[in-house]
Amino acid sequence: MAISIAHLGPAGTYAEAAALASINWLTPNGEDAILCPYPSIAQTMMAASEQKAHYAVVPVENSIEGSVTMTLDNLWQLDNLQIQRALVLPISHALLSYAEKLEEIQAVYSHPQALAQCQKWLDSALPTAQLIAANSTTEALQHLGEDRTIAAISSQRAAQLYNLPILANPINDYPDNRTRFIVLSLEPSPGGTHTSLAFGISANQPGRLVKPLQVFAQRNINLTRIESRPTRRTPGTYHFFLDLQADARQFPIQSALEELKRHTETLKIFGSYDVMAIDSVQ
Repeated sequence: MAISIAHLGPAGTYAEAAALASINWLTPNGEDAILCPYPSIAQTMMAASEQKAHYAVVPVENSIEGSVTMTLDNLWQLDNLQIQRALVLPISHALLSYAEKLEEIQAVYSHPQALAQCQKWLDSALPTAQLIAANSTTEALQHLGEDRTIAAISSQRAAQLYNLPILANPINDYPDNRTRFIVLSLEPSPGGTHTSLAFGISANQPGRLVKPLQVFAQRNINLTRIESRPTRRTPGTYHFFLDLQADARQFPIQSALEELKRHTETLKIFGSYDVMAIDSVQ
């Protein structure tokens, strides 16, 4: 049976690179793998949630721009998905264009995260260019055509796949630019070194967040990330997303989660998993 892996597409995105990097782990018995590109992060995750694909690979956090809010919001809504593994990939952006020099560029297309990760370079090299958001770094390439006034921020791999010229590379503001991707499915989480969860609290009152966090502090459980996202119900109300450096199968973590339920209105555990660092992207 072939294993289907949904990812943000078209071919040439960093999400596809993460999906390719996960194939060996997802097919330990040598099964065939089919990559299934989707036009948005939400549709990618929905594919796994609705069993249209066995797995979904989506970005969750960038070392420069922080969390990918679309992924967090859909994790909360599609709470049947479990994290199977995380992959950390180096991200190197290139400026693709048919222009012969930067002065010709009037508009730059790319995914909002890529535009943000290159903001300083764009302000310096292309201060008057219009920045236009696209659903993915590869989708942005469709705007190039033969128009020399348009550029797109994408990967070197995308340039090779679509035979497009690179005008400048690399252009990301920080050389150690990395994105953490997560592999999601309906399968129970396998356990590992990290656990991700989210919770909501009943009222926006002073000290309401202290008790949930003390649950982990009292047990010496390290939190590697905490972030709030609006509930979209009442202004000033939030969900809180946490990453723990711990395995939810261990008794101290199970005890902490049981106590956490008493201090939260809603608790969603997205699973425990290992994190794999990828040195380079082909």
